[in-house]
Amino acid sequence: MVHPIDLHVGQRLRQRRCLLGMTQQKLAEAVGIKFQQIQKYESGANRVSASRLWALAEALGVPVSHFFEGLSRDDQEALVGADGDDGVMDDRPYIAPEVFSAKETIDLVRAYYNLKEEPRRRLLDLAKTLAGAA
Repeated sequence: MVHPIDLHVGQRLRQRRCLLGMTQQKLAEAVGIKFQQIQKYESGANRVSASRLWALAEALGVPVSHFFEGLSRDDQEALVGADGDDGVMDDRPYIAPEVFSAKETIDLVRAYYNLKEEPRRRLLDLAKTLAGAA
């Protein structure tokens, strides 16, 4: 049975790899493993060790914490304990992880980061305004 956190880490791994336009083969070569292992990590079938997670983060240009961002409250409670307090106050709306693996989302993020700083900031302000008006 796949643990929800292993699945989340795998989804975040796939998301970042796709955002960079990197193949499973290229990522595998960068960390010295076979691409089949990347497939197993991305599906959550295999857990990623701490040392491998570090290597993957380096190859993808993100901090290790990137792989844990966006965990649902239930998943966080599985890490901290049902009655534990992790001290994190996050009132942002929850976004389902599958949204970030959609091709449309990846295309939007790529286009956003291809903009220069001023238009990017203006687009973000517009999106926030439109979201508030909905």
